[in-house]
Amino acid sequence: MKAFFYSLLAIALLSACKPSAKQSYNIDSVASPKGTEVFLPDWDNIAAHYQFPQWFRDAKFGIFIHWGPYAVPAFDSEWYARMMYIEGHKDYEHHIKTWGPHDKFGYKDFIPLFKAEKFNAAEWAALFKKAGARYVVPVAEHHDGFAMYNSDLNEWNAAKMGPQKDIVALLKAAVEKEGLVFGLSTHKAENAWFFNGGMTFPSDVQDTTITLYGRRYPDSKYTEDFAREWLARLYELIGKYEPRLIWFDWTVNDPVLMPYFNKFLAYYYNNALDWGQGVAVNTKQGYPTSIQVWDVERGKSGQMMQFPWQTDTSVGKKSWSYIDGEENKPASQIVHDLIDIVSKNGNLLLNIGPRADGTITAEQKEILLSIGKWLEVNGEAIYETRCWKKFGEGSAQSHKGSFSDSEATAYTASDIRFTARGNDLYAITLNWSNSETLIKSLNKQAIADAKITGITLLGSAEKINWQQTDEGLKIFFPKNKPCEYAYAFKISFDRKVGEHLPSEAVNEPLKHAS
Repeated sequence: MKAFFYSLLAIALLSACKPSAKQSYNIDSVASPKGTEVFLPDWDNIAAHYQFPQWFRDAKFGIFIHWGPYAVPAFDSEWYARMMYIEGHKDYEHHIKTWGPHDKFGYKDFIPLFKAEKFNAAEWAALFKKAGARYVVPVAEHHDGFAMYNSDLNEWNAAKMGPQKDIVALLKAAVEKEGLVFGLSTHKAENAWFFNGGMTFPSDVQDTTITLYGRRYPDSKYTEDFAREWLARLYELIGKYEPRLIWFDWTVNDPVLMPYFNKFLAYYYNNALDWGQGVAVNTKQGYPTSIQVWDVERGKSGQMMQFPWQTDTSVGKKSWSYIDGEENKPASQIVHDLIDIVSKNGNLLLNIGPRADGTITAEQKEILLSIGKWLEVNGEAIYETRCWKKFGEGSAQSHKGSFSDSEATAYTASDIRFTARGNDLYAITLNWSNSETLIKSLNKQAIADAKITGITLLGSAEKINWQQTDEGLKIFFPKNKPCEYAYAFKISFDRKVGEHLPSEAVNEPLKHAS
């Protein structure tokens, strides 16, 4: 009898956990389901009401996750889904040799092989927390059109095929249980034309009943009909998962999509008011940096920015997804980039690519844990900090601009980046010295209105000797290193030095769609 009772209870609990009936989304309205309509689809209106969320400005470091059926072939890059249909491309040749002709084995046929049988959301979330990340952004749907969530609007999804799991829901629960912020990325816009190469020769893409392959547009020009479909998918993600960050790739600045994107912004921000949570949107170009977060792919800003911005880059140099033969960046390079980015008012969103079975490679784990180990010692100089009057000094020329971060910059102890909080200024040297370093920005004249009350090195109990001169502040390194990669000297003053943005901070020139 007791067993029968527990069986009934289990059935009741499972029923309670089942997704609700299909929802409809009124994409002609920007009001939240509760009727909140503070934000309107107008840049001036949004700028007047929007505030960058405190959590984003404080977090500094997040994890991006590119994971989907493209991890099954594990060849070349996450764009395998497109390039396998481009005649003459190495992916095209590899596909025929490895999997067979495209009309017999197409991209859709990787889905049953994408089983995610070893996926453990709790293990992932624990790893990301140990890495020192404060937010996590899995790809909800990549260019390939396969949704990693239980979609009512896209039958090609992980809850119904492949893993047979709502990956996004599982990650959201695990990430938030660890106290991290959950976001999503969506690349639905690019799906409209992503598979168009398969229309030029015999392939399964020519079967237009396979909606996975999108509209097969001949180029990246969009239609109003597609724009409405795209907006409905965004409303669905907001309603189902309440992400606190949504990341977009480059084509959302298309002139057809732009009015719908503005509606999305208003709808999302209105929903966030109901949630009582600050939210952020990431785009690469076309939108004012005052109403969303400007994002730089695989690169950095060369200067301090007025508004919070973000770098998205990957541990892997070749691909965003898992591929065989990947070359990964060393932890030292990623830590140096993180420091440089934060000193310029930015965040780092660092991508990892799990295998098709749901495991993360040992090398990627080690890199993440090494970053976390550095942040355990030096997090005080990163999290919750703000810009100083300049981002740094030194002769090393750090890379800047998109797609520029493949190789590490060689830094010395004279290359320094600044962050600030309250009465404390953090001077982070990007290499070690067995003698001293001179911080020219802290000469007697430059800080005549403030008095240094003490200097320590984060992670070290040794006394730090220092001397202020007309040329600068001379700091002598202690005998022992407290960590690897970079070293944060905490310089305490008798008055506040942080929590402001200097006048030299600038906005990136906008690239509006014509």
